[in-house]
Amino acid sequence: MGYYIAVQQNVKLYVEDLNPGGYMTIVFLHGWPGSHELFEYQFNELPKYGYICIGLDQRGFGKSDKPWNGYDYNRLADDVRCIVEALKLQNFILAGHSTGGAIAIRYMARHKGYGVSKLALFAATAPSLIKRPNFPYGVDKSIIIQIIQDTYRDRPKMLREFGDRFFFQHTTQAFSDWFFQLGLQAAGWATADIAKTWIDEELFSDLERITVPTLIMHGIHDEVVPFQLGQIQQQSIRNSKLIPFVYSGHGLFYDERNKFNHELRKFIEG
Repeated sequence: MGYYIAVQQNVKLYVEDLNPGGYMTIVFLHGWPGSHELFEYQFNELPKYGYICIGLDQRGFGKSDKPWNGYDYNRLADDVRCIVEALKLQNFILAGHSTGGAIAIRYMARHKGYGVSKLALFAATAPSLIKRPNFPYGVDKSIIIQIIQDTYRDRPKMLREFGDRFFFQHTTQAFSDWFFQLGLQAAGWATADIAKTWIDEELFSDLERITVPTLIMHGIHDEVVPFQLGQIQQQSIRNSKLIPFVYSGHGLFYDERNKFNHELRKFIEG
């Protein structure tokens, strides 16, 4: 079932709550520029094993409200805290893909992992998506600036080109069109502002403050968030495990969905 939860005055987020009678809750945070619907191939399977799957659309994306501001990691993490408190969640698994992974990491640091028993990161944009003076990993800042400019100039074209780099396995034209439509649901200003956040923010100290068991899954062919970032996350987070996905790009939850679902289940049950 789906419903809206207020996270700020005049800002409500859309939340999809699958299998409410289950015994273990997983909260999924989607990446840019999609929505909770990116996890369709997890939501098809995981409830069969008794899991409650909660997917929320970040502000500015999917079916959520699209305010003019609030696209920094602190506010996005606070939005998650509002959802957690509204639903009275405890002992849940927090799972984030790409920018959703960055938001999950900030949540763990800023809110001391409130309610979270385990953390799962998939191709997370951490500790920094862009290369910095003392950090030679990630992507060149110029690439992100280009994405921002293209968003303001011709967002549909930008989304098409981004979708072409998202997956490593072949996807049908129909699937590509579906992915494209998810990106179009977002607001242009939100799409650009998240990209600005990749430039403005870093998560080095946040990683060191995570204490719960952490699973890191990352595609070795990821052209969006290079695989080295997953390796650095594993080195920086105590009690973490990295699983490389050798036939995956950025969209590993679809590229190798059977392995992805299996590894996530194994981690939760372990």
